Amino acid sequence: MTFALRKKEILIDILVRLPAKSLVRFLCTCKSWSDLIGSSSFVITHLHRNVTKHAHVYLLCLHHQSFECQVDPDDPYVGQELQWSLFCNETFEECSKLSHPLGSTEHYVIYGSSNGLVCISDEILNFDSPIHIWNPSVRKLRTPPISANINIKFSCVALQFGFHPEVNDYKAVRMMRTNKGALAVEVYSLRTDSWKMIEAIPPWLKCTWQHLKGSEEFEEFIAPDAICSSWGLCVDVYKEQICLLLKFYSCEEEGDRLDLWVLQEKRWKQLCPFICPLDYYNRTIGISIDNKLLLLRRDYTAGILDLHLCDYESKQVLETGINLALIKYGEIEFLFSISYIESLVLLNN
Repeated sequence: MTFALRKKEILIDILVRLPAKSLVRFLCTCKSWSDLIGSSSFVITHLHRNVTKHAHVYLLCLHHQSFECQVDPDDPYVGQELQWSLFCNETFEECSKLSHPLGSTEHYVIYGSSNGLVCISDEILNFDSPIHIWNPSVRKLRTPPISANINIKFSCVALQFGFHPEVNDYKAVRMMRTNKGALAVEVYSLRTDSWKMIEAIPPWLKCTWQHLKGSEEFEEFIAPDAICSSWGLCVDVYKEQICLLLKFYSCEEEGDRLDLWVLQEKRWKQLCPFICPLDYYNRTIGISIDNKLLLLRRDYTAGILDLHLCDYESKQVLETGINLALIKYGEIEFLFSISYIESLVLLNN
């Protein structure tokens, strides 16, 4: 091995450990560093290290900026200072506030996050709502073109975003339905920067489309017998396996509990039920990237929701001190807290 090659390997080993924001600043150091950091191989290496070692991981939350909040049933934002922020996954300190990348003052919603990218759009989705694929770490943005596949208005729209590892591509899935029941599904590919209409839509999707997350091929899995309704059901990933979380319910002998199933070889396997260590946790909203349950403790008097992390196996509970915002329309409640991992994806966009 030549000295120059060994020197480059040492440099890569040092740089790959740094946060994305520092690497962006180093782009101006010299041309050789800029070419190295901007190369696809380095972007992949940096992301792989962050994912495998859970390095530079944050909690991305919509939260109250203060403990005091007011609730108006006619306007869920009145009197509430709401903010999207990144919190350290270990200390839970607020690291950065996320304003809209285009400077808009309107509230926006995150419809998925994967490998440092987040998908944002309007709070109330329409068929022509603008969609943005954004990397806050490197301040890069991709705005998908307006779809040419849609020529009618839809009354109900759902949006999800994620990474499709089999084809190494990031995709947004948009599902739309008219008042008369007509259904349309289209997929945006970040790699091709284009939309594709899905022609083959199975009949069962017409009843379950709001809860679907997937690729361009539909596949049906029979839910466990214990799940008779989608109410309180959460779909997430636990230890790299698709899982189902069923909300806490009261059991006279054991107290509140949470049931969890993981998908193994197209069959659901139920894990040991999780018994809530404290009786005032009343909701789970997902699982963090390091496999911690995201639990909520609700203070009805103060009108706030405290976010806690709980290890499913050890039952250890961590209080984050983060007060999540509760957005409510009628009987429907929205809460937002997901894991975010830094990356250099879209750096050369």
